Amino acid sequence: MLIDYHVHSTYSDDSNYEMEDVIQDAINLGIEELVFTDHVDYGVKVDVGETPLKLYKGKPFMNVDYPNYFKEITHLQKKYKDQITIKKGLEFGMQKHTIDRFQKLFDQYDLDFVLLSVHQIDDLEFWLGDYQKDKTTLEIYNGYYDELYEIIQNYDDYSCLAHFDLIRRYVDDKEDYFEQTKDRIDLILNHLIKHNKGIEINTSHVRYEIDDTTPSRKILERYLELGGTIITIGSDSHKKEHLGFLIEESKAYLKEIGFKYFCTYDKMKPSFHAL
Repeated sequence: MLIDYHVHSTYSDDSNYEMEDVIQDAINLGIEELVFTDHVDYGVKVDVGETPLKLYKGKPFMNVDYPNYFKEITHLQKKYKDQITIKKGLEFGMQKHTIDRFQKLFDQYDLDFVLLSVHQIDDLEFWLGDYQKDKTTLEIYNGYYDELYEIIQNYDDYSCLAHFDLIRRYVDDKEDYFEQTKDRIDLILNHLIKHNKGIEINTSHVRYEIDDTTPSRKILERYLELGGTIITIGSDSHKKEHLGFLIEESKAYLKEIGFKYFCTYDKMKPSFHAL
């Protein structure tokens, strides 16, 4: 079963990949199931109809246009129902102070799958280097994991954590800081396992030239060691050449580590498929 469980389209402001093009390309690649997980980042982005806080490449920095987003997914589900399974998802780029807004959003729509991410802290972006400024690498890692842990203690309506050690992409792609942050990682992993939540393996590590998978092999091994079983596989695609990238290879990698299954989702409930 070829799947992709982290896919972006033009409804994310960092992508120009039209939804129907995604679907047609996925069918040509032999992908049997995918989920759209377009970006929502309250605190730095606003919803349609609100005044933009900033511009990105000359465009307003906006969240998903939810009515049109779900309308188009529904249309594509019907149009391509005999060729591919399409699920409704979102990627929640959450911060401690934005939890309430995400709760209201989740309560408003019927979703199959939600990725929970931390892309910024105190409205300071990682990708711009704003959060990292004047901090040591260890302070950056600790701050990231502390923010993530506090969020999951106070918010439960998500499926999996996306790109668990995302901060590595913006700090040091050669060293994973696993040993220095292991206590914090264990707190997060144990919480996920206790609350029936998962993690993803995100194949974007190749294009970001990170010297390991995302999350690192050590984190994947620790998740399994602690009893974790829920794992999804996603390309984090924003353009055609990303779609479906290394999905099958990631299955083999997970099996080598010792995982028995990968997961898909329907109405926020995981289904397990043998690797």
